[in-house]
Amino acid sequence: MAFTPVLIFFAAGIFTVAAAIAAAWVIAPHRPSREKNATYECGEESVGSPWTRFNTRFYIVALIFLVFDVEVLFLYPWALNLRKLGMFAWIDMAIFILILVVGLAYVWGKGDLEWIKPSNSSIGGSGRDEWD
Repeated sequence: MAFTPVLIFFAAGIFTVAAAIAAAWVIAPHRPSREKNATYECGEESVGSPWTRFNTRFYIVALIFLVFDVEVLFLYPWALNLRKLGMFAWIDMAIFILILVVGLAYVWGKGDLEWIKPSNSSIGGSGRDEWD
């Protein structure tokens, strides 16, 4: 008896998803053609296999951007309320910004902000790029 609300909520969720899928199946037109089933990529015809190796550097740079972008969002409310919050908030934010600067220096020093990573030959590697 204690789980009745949970079961009702679960059943309502399943019903909602099933109703949405059924409505899409009934309402959506189904007129497949060669052109409609073709792969679409930014308005260009696809070239090559979709299973090619993709450089992860794009994802790393995007994640680094998101981390620093979200962290900068914390600066706005802090700046608006700095006078009310006092010296403790200023010191707290200075430590926060210092942590961000250390993180940025680490990422920059590691070379993750570079689009083209330098060869490993100067570090004692094989001199081959990771995608050769």
